[in-house]
Amino acid sequence: MSGTLPILPNRAARRLFLDRHALAERPSGPAKGDALLALIERLGFVQLDSINTVERAHHMILFARRQSYRPEYLSRLHDRDRKLFEHWTHDASIIPAAFFPHWRLRFARDEARLRERWAKWHGEGFDAKFDEVLSQVAGRGPVSTSEVGEAEARSSGGWWDWNPSKIALEYLWRVGKLSVVRREAFRKIYDLTERVIPADHLCELPEPEATLDWACNAALDRLGFATSGEIAAFFAKVTPGEAKDWCDAALARGEIAELGVEGADGRVRRSFARPRVAAARDLPEPPARIRILSPFDPALRDRNRAERLFGFSYRIEVFVPEAKRKYGYYVFPVLEGDSIIGRIDMKADRQGDTLAVRAFWPEAGVAMGVDRRARLEAELGRMAAFAGVSRIDLAPGWLRETLA
Repeated sequence: MSGTLPILPNRAARRLFLDRHALAERPSGPAKGDALLALIERLGFVQLDSINTVERAHHMILFARRQSYRPEYLSRLHDRDRKLFEHWTHDASIIPAAFFPHWRLRFARDEARLRERWAKWHGEGFDAKFDEVLSQVAGRGPVSTSEVGEAEARSSGGWWDWNPSKIALEYLWRVGKLSVVRREAFRKIYDLTERVIPADHLCELPEPEATLDWACNAALDRLGFATSGEIAAFFAKVTPGEAKDWCDAALARGEIAELGVEGADGRVRRSFARPRVAAARDLPEPPARIRILSPFDPALRDRNRAERLFGFSYRIEVFVPEAKRKYGYYVFPVLEGDSIIGRIDMKADRQGDTLAVRAFWPEAGVAMGVDRRARLEAELGRMAAFAGVSRIDLAPGWLRETLA
């Protein structure tokens, strides 16, 4: 790499990245209403996930940043205030409603792409119920899968076994004709988009070029520094080629600059950033407190990026057969300051009113002295309260040795 390229040292890169993800500050302050909306806008989106080992991923993501947060605050902002909507980024996510106009490009692209792909997956005639289901929703109002068309359930529950009504609802949602008005026991309830999205956002119709520019700018500002591929992947609505073209044009205009970002292993990766970022070497040290993160936390969503920056290799083992798991079914990363210090296997047993902690594995070189263990146990106490249980059960030998 050219010696003239400015280098962002690894520690500065980690602190900048955590700052952009609201993890470089104390997790205090208000966490509902406009304050919660501002936090989600800062992150860009919050990924949804159904697994409820301790709490669902979206709630853990927000709790890690504001520990006055409670799940009902998110529901109120989405279901009642309509300041959020649900759709896809790289996966199903909660997104600020103000961003809705820029999802129109995603809707248009999905309409063509999904018809072709789903015809192969579900067979010819998979779209036979689309008009009928849309009419039913228009006439009946908010509905779930079991309330429209064919309500028969499939025993496997897999997407490949969706009945025609489920296919129709999901497709109409993906292309923007329906929206999720709320969830009940994590089951989507759909309604017409014009009855869900506020009129001021519904009426805004940006050109595709404006959406591409917005998406690339928004992604880079939330990542702090990124390759064109990372910019494309952030909202998953821009193609790698489009992101590369945007970077070339923005670089020529002087809106972004190239720099080298040092990884945890000392290797330097060429990236793009705002011109001022290259000088961001003196960011304040994040608080030393420990936070337990969701496996789907925005700071860890890109597993390769997290490994480069933090030297933390993480793969979720939900779909790994139990006998082949290295750590456990659903193991949570543990952040301390600007370092990821380990991972913890725990589960909220609400019937037993207990947070059951099976094991904590420190990362290589992390010593679990008295002070660090006390900080970890304090965070376990906060997690227990958030999960609605009153006791912590530490399994014998729960503090493990580092695994190679």
